[in-house]
Amino acid sequence: MTVKEQAIQYGTSEFDELIAAVRNDARRRRELPETEHPYRSIQLLKEARFGALRLPVELGGGGATIPELFEALIRLAAADPDAAHILRAHFWQVEAYLMDTEATGNKKWLEKVADGAILGNAYTEISSKNVGKLQFNTTLLPDGDRYVLNGTKYYSTGTMYSDYIVVTAANEKNEAVAAVVPADREGVEIIDDWDGFGQRSTGSGTTRFHHVKVSPDEFSLMEAKTPFNSYLQLFLQAVIAGIAQEIVSDAKEIILSRKRTFTYATSDTPAEDPQLQQVLGRLASNAYAAKATVLQAAHALQRTVDGAQNGEVQVSDTHQAALEASEAKVIVDDLALQSANLLFEVGGSSAVRAGKQYDRHWRNIRTIASHNPAVYKERWIGNYLLNDKQLPIHEVYF
Repeated sequence: MTVKEQAIQYGTSEFDELIAAVRNDARRRRELPETEHPYRSIQLLKEARFGALRLPVELGGGGATIPELFEALIRLAAADPDAAHILRAHFWQVEAYLMDTEATGNKKWLEKVADGAILGNAYTEISSKNVGKLQFNTTLLPDGDRYVLNGTKYYSTGTMYSDYIVVTAANEKNEAVAAVVPADREGVEIIDDWDGFGQRSTGSGTTRFHHVKVSPDEFSLMEAKTPFNSYLQLFLQAVIAGIAQEIVSDAKEIILSRKRTFTYATSDTPAEDPQLQQVLGRLASNAYAAKATVLQAAHALQRTVDGAQNGEVQVSDTHQAALEASEAKVIVDDLALQSANLLFEVGGSSAVRAGKQYDRHWRNIRTIASHNPAVYKERWIGNYLLNDKQLPIHEVYF
């Protein structure tokens, strides 16, 4: 692999400028009368090759560790949680490629990522009774010297912004395969029909494949290696932690911009009001705890990657990472939702004006947190502590 010009690096002034540009674009879009998707922000991220943050410098990447990547994602999510969430499948797939860089197909896709390509996903089928079972109605079947892909996928987060789509399907032997096809290939239909009340611009809609031609070198069997499944879960917590950071900024701005106070207030100036100071202090502490929790769990992911051999992670390492990601979810969800509610304690009735869109924080957090209800994580954590029953890491437990 040839040496490429280095992608953007976390902790640099260029990184700060990129985040500021994404934040400004998100603010601009919120002021529009109709929804505009974050195409401009995604293009900025592509041009900076943000998606190559985890690639080693010698491969043209930013050389970030997993904790550094998650800290960068928290920063990005604070600026625009949709933009960060869009990249979830991309970074998960990149991590899988990085765990076995010598594989021929992996080298090819890492080169494309180094050039700025974004990978989308088409994994989920709502007909499945057990999320994570490698059983698909989508098929990839022989057709002469090529194959054809047919099927429908749902919750394809980020795919409408991607260059390539990673698609899971069943082959003629009913084996699970993964294909990677260009997003603009004939027969690929990406539908923006996500109607959730939060994370509205993530493109988490339906993707259909109508007799899409696939070459033999564009797919491979999904090998039954030890799952590395806590990554997807913790990614969501990083987005939520970023939103918690932005709530602090919004609360501070609200307080400093207020000219009047309430009858029962102890100060004529909101910024001098000890009760408003206390609320802001709680919001800042919640955001700090959420970020620290995510980054602590990210170190467990780093240890899992460091212990991988030929792309296969060790069972004990992946279980510990899954446990920490689950514990992080339980507490981060709770802290962030608390913050989204407390924000309105500093603003009064003016804070609920539709134009301010402060309700977006609760809606976004609640939407992300609902991906996997915390009650299941709490139960498995307790079961493990009481009965030494390991979390179901052989399922997609994210």
